[in-house]
Amino acid sequence: MFGLAIHGGAGTLPRAEMSGELELKYQAGLAAALDAGYKVLQGGGTSLDAVTRAVMELEDSPLFNAGRGSVFTLDGHNELDAAIMDGRTLKAGAVCGVTHIRNPIELARTVMKHSEFVMLHGAGAEEFALSRGMALVPQSYFHTAERWQQLQRIRGGDAALSALTISHVGTVGAVAMDTEGRLAAATSTGGMTGKRYNRIGDSPIIGAGTYADDRSCAVSATGHGEIFIRAAVAHDICSRMRFGGRTLIDAVREVVLEELPALKGEGGVIAIDRSGHVAMEFNSEGMFRASRRAGEEARIAIYRT
Repeated sequence: MFGLAIHGGAGTLPRAEMSGELELKYQAGLAAALDAGYKVLQGGGTSLDAVTRAVMELEDSPLFNAGRGSVFTLDGHNELDAAIMDGRTLKAGAVCGVTHIRNPIELARTVMKHSEFVMLHGAGAEEFALSRGMALVPQSYFHTAERWQQLQRIRGGDAALSALTISHVGTVGAVAMDTEGRLAAATSTGGMTGKRYNRIGDSPIIGAGTYADDRSCAVSATGHGEIFIRAAVAHDICSRMRFGGRTLIDAVREVVLEELPALKGEGGVIAIDRSGHVAMEFNSEGMFRASRRAGEEARIAIYRT
């Protein structure tokens, strides 16, 4: 048995604002990322390789708020965060506030594999990238017209857009179990539209937006980062399974549908356990998501079905 789940962010555009053409584009983007990661697992590759490949595919797509399609800070820049974790060894790597890294998840994995650190920030993270032979890209690489327009609306005082900040977060992530039962999780994001002061959310924080432990499950989260940090969402789900005897589905539902709303937190998670069970739960109107397990067809969805 092996399996993979991915997400392209919770708090999607309201169904009334999602055109049929745009929905098909998102479904195609999710399918491409799911296929990329699934092929790794199908070929006997590791869960780490699968989540890395799937997230890189999402980072390369301008549709999602990670890598190329990242949102802009208030001063018109892009600041990207990412994290990855190995469930077997509990090793992890993360980067935050990087501005010239095409695939932040690749750098996060490089931090995990080739340094004694877990998290590197900004210019230091990019200096490390150069020391490992990774190329930098210009800020213009991340620019998309849609994200720039969102920033201009916020700069212009669009209260409606500001109130729907989650709708423009669109963090991406992946969780996987490979044929040897190893779990892994990866998350990448461009953060929050119009953010200031080098704000960092939950995605690169191990235990908040990203966590994997072969003794329980692997989790990647998306949503209101400050609340996910306060609730240690990813680690909480794993702990409910490991120490509380919860099933994956129960642990995920308790956290996403009870704990988060109590803190006024919006968002969702994807998770996979050591038996290959998959959970994809959210408390927002929708969540871009997809999954596939060995011997099964792919499942792709945006809104509740």
